[in-house]
Amino acid sequence: MVSTVQNTDVKQKDADHAVVVAVTSRAVFNSRAEDDSDVYGESVAFPLLQSLQKINERLLEENPAESLLFDVILITTDRQQQQQSSCIISSTKHHGLEVGRFCFSNEEDFTESLLKNSVQLFLSTDGNEASQVSQKGVLSALLDENSASCPSEQLRVLLCGDTLSQSDASLALLSRQAAQNFSAQLGKMRQRFGMFDSPLWISVVTSHGGREACSDSLRALRSHGVSVDEAYCLAGAPRGPILSLLRPHFLLRESFSGLQD
Repeated sequence: MVSTVQNTDVKQKDADHAVVVAVTSRAVFNSRAEDDSDVYGESVAFPLLQSLQKINERLLEENPAESLLFDVILITTDRQQQQQSSCIISSTKHHGLEVGRFCFSNEEDFTESLLKNSVQLFLSTDGNEASQVSQKGVLSALLDENSASCPSEQLRVLLCGDTLSQSDASLALLSRQAAQNFSAQLGKMRQRFGMFDSPLWISVVTSHGGREACSDSLRALRSHGVSVDEAYCLAGAPRGPILSLLRPHFLLRESFSGLQD
């Protein structure tokens, strides 16, 4: 059973042009009410939603008729949280988060609800959920506790270049198409802003290989209209220090395999 509630406090996005991002409610809220109220506290995805909202605000400042915007869906699969749906909705409004829709679903049907809502990126703290969604051809990424310390004024996306230039026969065609579509839309958004003071920052890192591997990754991205702000070639060095320096909201990896045509 799937129930979708539209947030009447938020202007709905153009369904033909918006970039639909679904985030699990447990990643946004910690499900513990603040001061015995009906408002939940913040969790790891809270800064991410604020950064998506900042991009929308900046885009509309530049062009009030802009339709290439992030459309955020909050999805709940936890039965207890479904029973507390009013608290989730009131918490979203209390914190001023721009969420267009609330989707309440059981664990068996939640992937179908993502497809029904044309979700282009699914974000969760649950690895099983992310894997299940990927198998359905929806681009997904994992969030962790480090996401809670990410900036809220700028969305930082890190692409793993090791898979950008490599073919992966085991990856479904739908997953490749989803990755290409999302990266192209992300690239279009980035082009809306100048080189400096952009609310969207795209980086790519290659853990293996030398300059050629990094160059291949950059060419693959550029062929889909994506110009990155930073590129790092680690040549076998650990990726941890770069991650702690860049502090990306999320890392997109396997779903970008076979990005080249």
